[in-house]
Amino acid sequence: MKNICKLLSIKYPIIQGGMGNISNAQLTAAVSEAGGLGTIGAGTMRPAEVEKIILETKAKTSKPFAVNIPITVTPYTKELIELVIEHKVPAVSLSAGNPAPYIPQFHANHIKVLAIVASVKHAKKAEAAGADLLAAEGFEAAGINSSLELTTFTLIPQISKHVSIPVLAAGGIADGRGLAAALMLGAAGVQLGTRFIATKEAPFHANYKQRLVEAEDNETVILGRSHGLVRRVLKSPYAADIIQKEQHGLSFENYSEMTSETYHIKGAIEGNQENGFMNSGQIAGLIEDIPSVKELIDGMMEEARTVMEERLNVLQSQLSYK
Repeated sequence: MKNICKLLSIKYPIIQGGMGNISNAQLTAAVSEAGGLGTIGAGTMRPAEVEKIILETKAKTSKPFAVNIPITVTPYTKELIELVIEHKVPAVSLSAGNPAPYIPQFHANHIKVLAIVASVKHAKKAEAAGADLLAAEGFEAAGINSSLELTTFTLIPQISKHVSIPVLAAGGIADGRGLAAALMLGAAGVQLGTRFIATKEAPFHANYKQRLVEAEDNETVILGRSHGLVRRVLKSPYAADIIQKEQHGLSFENYSEMTSETYHIKGAIEGNQENGFMNSGQIAGLIEDIPSVKELIDGMMEEARTVMEERLNVLQSQLSYK
């Protein structure tokens, strides 16, 4: 299996997940500077907005970063592809749609392609289409998720078994123990979203970060099951209102509006939990502090090494027991 650090020209096998319209140059650059691969999520932003963030990111770091294009979510797929190529962004992640039609164009311009998948079937198709690596996202993850509801612990070994390209584990990972577990399951690295929210460089509202620090294990809820368009968010008055409305026949159109990026921004950027939502993965209960991105990534790598050595010693002692 290819080494993803060599493939992406990064120091550590840690990648930032796309964060939609709350994406920003400050956090993206910080992740790349710390040795990971920062990612700008295009969300539903206009191409000019995305271009501004790309240029700001380039001004803050000379290291590789990526742009996430949610194919069926954004109305600007063609324009975003042109932007990525024009600005020679080293990598792109493609989600929420079939990546196959777009991969040759990226490869023709020497851009690595990461495909976001949530099943073995989609992973095999993405590999056949030429994707360079995959991010297999379990149902523990924040934001929009697959309605298949497969968890990371079951998804990673199954996908790793059926493809030969590198697989990143996404969803349910917050520390070095999670990184070590993902590697043991067959992943070549990890993709983080929620954990990067609670960092010093992340320019999100203090209410959002504090909610994550104070979160318990059952702090998230799922929206949209009635429409098959599920999203994992932190519990809040706004989320509770959506759930109640769903139970009383909330239309798909109204649900889509209530969970649009407009209300994502109200929650994440403005800290308004009465009129907006905050995406969060189930790992919220593991977050206890707000470190710098470098402290987080360095700590994860060191903890992963330590945990793997300790577990190996435990295994060896048990195998030698008579």
